[in-house]
Amino acid sequence: MSTVNSTQVSLKLLLPLLASIMALSPLAVDMYLPAMPILADHLDTNMPMVQNSLSIYLLGYALGLILFGPMADNYSRRKMVIFGISGFFITSLLLPFVVNIEQFLLLRFFQAFVSSAATVVVPGAIREYYQKDTAKGLSYVSMIMMVAPMIAPSIGSVLLVVHSWQLIFYVLAFYSVMVLLFVAKYLPEAVRNDAIQKKETSFVKRYKIVFSNGEARLDIISSMVISLAFFAYLTAIPFVYLTIFQVSEFAFSMLFGITVVALMSAHFINTRLVVRKGSRTMLWYGLILSVIASAALFIANLFAMPLIFTVASILPLMGSISMIAVNSDALVFTKFPEHSGTATAVIGTLRFGIGALAGPILAYFYDGSALPFAGLMFTSVLVVLLCQLMIKKNDKDK
Repeated sequence: MSTVNSTQVSLKLLLPLLASIMALSPLAVDMYLPAMPILADHLDTNMPMVQNSLSIYLLGYALGLILFGPMADNYSRRKMVIFGISGFFITSLLLPFVVNIEQFLLLRFFQAFVSSAATVVVPGAIREYYQKDTAKGLSYVSMIMMVAPMIAPSIGSVLLVVHSWQLIFYVLAFYSVMVLLFVAKYLPEAVRNDAIQKKETSFVKRYKIVFSNGEARLDIISSMVISLAFFAYLTAIPFVYLTIFQVSEFAFSMLFGITVVALMSAHFINTRLVVRKGSRTMLWYGLILSVIASAALFIANLFAMPLIFTVASILPLMGSISMIAVNSDALVFTKFPEHSGTATAVIGTLRFGIGALAGPILAYFYDGSALPFAGLMFTSVLVVLLCQLMIKKNDKDK
């Protein structure tokens, strides 16, 4: 087991610090979105090429998790974070100087790849300090971190008006160096058991340990599939609200904001109850609500009901999805105290991988309505329900 050194750790300070580390990627993804058309003109390329930088970033991040996940179980947490944020800082400073799209894509790939070294240690740090209450810590960090994607596009728009697209990456560099200073001063180091640390250092062995746990596999699948539902929402909701229901852009921003409030509320409720109820029970609470809400969403769109029925279904559905995700992750992390980095890599890579399938799936079943979106949400929830029923059955058979 990892043990904490003699430094007294203030969770009130540690959680915002960990959330600020995790916010690097959401900020890097969302802040430059308003600048995409200007970037295309500046780099003398077309919009699809600039949009591909988003996929390149996600690919780099996923590959980084695969490499750095097992390393986080063997090497210094502080050094991993410092290395990751330093790489993010350097690439952010270089991005304003690119002269073609190839340079931009290469730097974005490296920016994502190296920054994953910092973010991959966060769940392990939360597990270390919260132990059996890991889900509570994860909920707190998720709740704080949600502010980043909410405000990032607005910040990017303001920076464009004030100066240029280059300023966006300078601000990202400034943010990363501020986080780096706080990490250097306040992030504690774990003292690992040397006997355990010397065992099973192979990447393959570490991944084998995670995948060989039957219950963990089902929770990993639950986390992965519920992420498909989340990415399906992000992919489809602009089309659903703006095109199908023809709401105004202002109304869309309000509806999107209300959904974020629902997500944050679910995380807050989870932090209040998970200590008493446990992660498995809270997962089931979220799952039951998501089955009801996703069924309601499917029915509402099957019969082409008015907008209010879709909104009334989406709010509890997205809140329950976040509750499922955070508790399934917590259940996985608590099973692998010495392999939390590897477990983080597995969950993160599968999550981004299946998330990338949301767009193609929705495109394949496209029929001009919101029914494919509602059907994918409902199907994803049913798969999670099947996984959790299998876990319950296995527990009874023991």
